[in-house]
Amino acid sequence: MKKLLSFLPTHFTICLIVGIVVQFHYKLWQYSIAKIILFFAVLLLLIFLFKHFKKRLYFTISSWIFFIFIGLFTVFFQNDNNKENYYANYFTQDSLITFRVEKVLKSNLYYDKYFGSINKIGDQKTTGIVLLNVQKDSLKSEVKIGSTFLFKSELSEVSMPLNPYQFNYKKYLEKQGVYHQVFLRNTAYLVKDFEEKAIYKIADNIRNKVEKELINNRFRGEELAVIKALILGQRKDVSKDLLEDYTNAGAIHILAVSGLRVGIILLILSFLLKPLDSIKNGKIIKTFLIVLLLWFFAIIAGLSASVVRAVTMFTAIAIGMTFSRKTFVQHTLIASMFVLLLCKPMFLFDVGFQLSYLAVFSIVTIQPKLYDLWSPKWFLTDKFWQLFTVSVAAQLGVLPLSLFYFHQFPGLFMLSILVIIPFIGIILMFGVLVIALTLFQVLPSFLADVYIFIISLMNQFVSWISIQESFLIKEISFSALFLVISYVCLIFGFRYFEKKAYKTLIAFLSIIIIFQFSIFYEKHQIETTAEFVIFNKSRQTIIGENYKGNLKIHHDLDSLSIQNLSVIKDYKIGKKIKEVQFENQLSSSYQFKNDIFLLVDSLGVYQLGNQLRPIVLLVQSPKINLERLIEEVAPKQIIADASNYKNQVLKWKLICEKKNILFYYTAEKGAIVFK
Repeated sequence: MKKLLSFLPTHFTICLIVGIVVQFHYKLWQYSIAKIILFFAVLLLLIFLFKHFKKRLYFTISSWIFFIFIGLFTVFFQNDNNKENYYANYFTQDSLITFRVEKVLKSNLYYDKYFGSINKIGDQKTTGIVLLNVQKDSLKSEVKIGSTFLFKSELSEVSMPLNPYQFNYKKYLEKQGVYHQVFLRNTAYLVKDFEEKAIYKIADNIRNKVEKELINNRFRGEELAVIKALILGQRKDVSKDLLEDYTNAGAIHILAVSGLRVGIILLILSFLLKPLDSIKNGKIIKTFLIVLLLWFFAIIAGLSASVVRAVTMFTAIAIGMTFSRKTFVQHTLIASMFVLLLCKPMFLFDVGFQLSYLAVFSIVTIQPKLYDLWSPKWFLTDKFWQLFTVSVAAQLGVLPLSLFYFHQFPGLFMLSILVIIPFIGIILMFGVLVIALTLFQVLPSFLADVYIFIISLMNQFVSWISIQESFLIKEISFSALFLVISYVCLIFGFRYFEKKAYKTLIAFLSIIIIFQFSIFYEKHQIETTAEFVIFNKSRQTIIGENYKGNLKIHHDLDSLSIQNLSVIKDYKIGKKIKEVQFENQLSSSYQFKNDIFLLVDSLGVYQLGNQLRPIVLLVQSPKINLERLIEEVAPKQIIADASNYKNQVLKWKLICEKKNILFYYTAEKGAIVFK
C-alpha cells in the first residue's frame, strides 16, 4: 500500500479524479480558460512566495494543480454541449433529424430503445448523443448498429425523479453525455442501413451471424440469451426474472462483461499459452497474444464502455503478470485507470468502473495475505482455498459500495461464486469451441445438447440460490458517510493486519470510534425526523406520515401493490424507516404540526369545521367549483396529486393563478414534502 501511494502516477490519477469531480458538479471551466489560468497562476505565485517553501514541494504542488487542470479540461472538452456544432444549437420544430444508431438497448413494453448520435439537423452537420424511443412494431425490420433514422420530432428533456430517493435517470444519462430523448410513433420515421465498414458495424455483423447459427442449432430461450450475454456481451435479451435471480444470488456480474469475465478469459489464455514460457522471449510473445485476443473479444462484444474498461484493466494486469511482480501489477492498474479517465472522464461515475477497480485492487493487495494464512497440501484443496480467498478479498473491496448502490447483501454469495466460477470457465472455453463449430456449420447435435444442459444447470442453480430469501438481506440503508468511513476503516485495518504498528492500530481504532459516532448521529437524525409527504403516483393517491423513523402510509391501492411499490421502498431506505404501517383508507383531513390538510376526493364533499387557512389536497378529479371552494376555505395552498385528470388540473392551475393562490401539481414538480 505504501509503495502504491509513493508511485507518482497514483498522485496524478488522484488529482485527475479531483478535477473531473469538480468540473462535473460545479462546471468550473465555464468561467473561461483565461480566468482559470489566472487563478492557478496566482495560487502558484502565492505558494512560491511563501517564506519556508521548498523547490521540490513547489514542483509537487504545481504538478498536482496541473493534473487537476487536466481533469477539468477533459470533462469540458468531451461534453458535446460545449461544442459549436452541438445539435441543440440548430434544432427547430420543423427540422429533419438524421440519427445514427450506435447502441441497441433493452426494450420495454412499449418502446424499442437506442443510443445514437444526431449527425445532421437539416443540412447542418452536428454532434451529440440522444436516447431514441421508437414505438414497437412487429412488422418493421430489425434495427442494427449503423442504421440511420430520418424523422421530425420534438427533443424532450429527461425528467427528474418525481419521488424522494428514486433512481435519478436524468443524472445517469448526463454521465453518458445524453441530455435529450426522442419519442417516435412507428409511422413517423424512415430507416436506412449504411453499408459502412466501421469496426462497430463489423462486430455487430459477426454477432448477428453467430446468433443466427446458434438458433439454427436449437439454441433457444434463456440458454441462448445467457450465451449471448457471456460470449457476445449482449445482455438485452436476458429476461427480467432471470436477471433478478442472478442479482439476488450475488452473481449479476456474471452476465455483464465485467472484470470477472475478462479475468477468467485472461486466466484461460494464460493456461493455454503457458508452453510459450519455455522458449526465448516466450513471455513477451505470450503477453502480446493475450492482449491481442482480449481486444479481439472486446471488438466482438461491441466495444461498449464496460467492455473497454474491463479489457483495458486486464491488459494492464497481463503486462504486470509478465514481470511476476505484485507492485508492477498495481502500477499498471493505476496507469490503466489514468489512461481510461483521460480518454473517458465520465467512466469515473460508472458503477461498473468503480466496482471493477475496487475488486481487482482488493484481490491484488488483500488476497495474498489471506492466502498465506493456510498452506493446503492437496492440489484441489489448494485451488479451492485460492478461489475462496480471491472471492473474500473481492467482496471486502466492493461490499461498502454494493450496499451504498444496491442496498442488499446476498448471504449465499460465497456459495454462488464457488460453484458458478468453475461453471463460467467451462462455459467460456466450451462456448468458443461451440461458436467456432457453428460458424463452420459442423457442430454435432450432442455437443450442442451438452452445452445447453450446462447453461440450463447453471441457471437452475442461480434460481435456487435466489429463492433462499432468509439469506438475502434487503433494503439496507447505507449512507455516503458510512461508505467513506467504511473504506477508511478497511484501509487502516488492512495496514495493521499487514504490519502490526502501534500508530496504525491507533488510527484504526480511531476510525472505528468515528464510525460509532456516525451511527449515533444518524440515529439522532432519525429520532428527530418529522415529515408529511404527498407522493407522486399515476392514477393513485399516497400520503406518508414519518415520525421518528415510523412511517404511516395512507393510500387507495390494494394491500399487495402498495407493499411492493418502489416509491415506498426507496423512501424507506433513504430515510432509514424502522417500521411501516399501511392504512387502506384516506381521511377527510390530516394535521401536521401547525398545518391542516383538507382532502377533497372524487365525491367533492368537504367539511369546513374550524379549519383556518388549510392546505387543500385535490385527489381523484373531484367535480367541484374551485372558485367557490377558495372563497369558502381561503386556503394558503392547493395541491393536486397525479390521481387527477391533467385537463382538470390545468383548469385549476389557471384559477389559482387568477386568485393568487399557490398551486402545486405532483406530476410536474414531484412529491411534496412538509417538514
